[in-house]
Amino acid sequence: MELDTTHLILLVAGITVVAFLYSSVGHAGASGYIAMMTLCGLAATFIRPTALVLNILVALIGSFQFWRAGYFSWRLFWPFALLSIPTAYLGGYLPVPAAILKTVIGVVLLFSAARLFFRQRDPRDIAAPAVPAAIAIGAGIGFLSGLTGTGGGIFLTPLLLFCHWASIRGAAAVSALFILVNSIAGLIGFISSGQPVPSFAWILAVGAVIAGTLGSYLGSRRFPVRAISIILATVLVLAGCKLIFW
Repeated sequence: MELDTTHLILLVAGITVVAFLYSSVGHAGASGYIAMMTLCGLAATFIRPTALVLNILVALIGSFQFWRAGYFSWRLFWPFALLSIPTAYLGGYLPVPAAILKTVIGVVLLFSAARLFFRQRDPRDIAAPAVPAAIAIGAGIGFLSGLTGTGGGIFLTPLLLFCHWASIRGAAAVSALFILVNSIAGLIGFISSGQPVPSFAWILAVGAVIAGTLGSYLGSRRFPVRAISIILATVLVLAGCKLIFW
């Protein structure tokens, strides 16, 4: 994959900004990476596996940071993750996401972002969902994550918050590990379909790892809840626009 110097600098800068914003709310940035690479005119065969590689690296860092800060809940995580892994593999194996489905999901994300812009604090009456419901929801989110080339956090985090199943940082912690396992499954599915991972992905990984480390540290320990809500809403707007227009 060939890029001139100007486009390479702009792409690395864009990937770095996306990784910082997304990682501060427990996400890994796949939808943002896809948008950046699309704007630079990269081929679809390059974009999808590269986004998943970057997602895995940033999600790994974010999972560790939010776990170390004490916000991760295994009891909340495992039902959502149980069936999401095989369904993410299935979604990653499929070669082309459905355009209509992407548009509908993008609109939902924009609606979620609008609600989050007005969220002032954590939910007060937090309670974990019933296990069967969480398993079923996780399976659906896993499939969508593999299909769209994302880790699923852009779907899971708003759901956890709007249903009062987690606090903002608790949702970020669960989403980070959810993204990690589903991104790995999606990448394995992609590779199993006979398509390679471009070596150029590792160049972009440098900026993503540095920014992801800083963003997840600040999000898990420093940023106030209101700031995290605004960043999350911004992330959902970016993700929604990407799904609708690219």
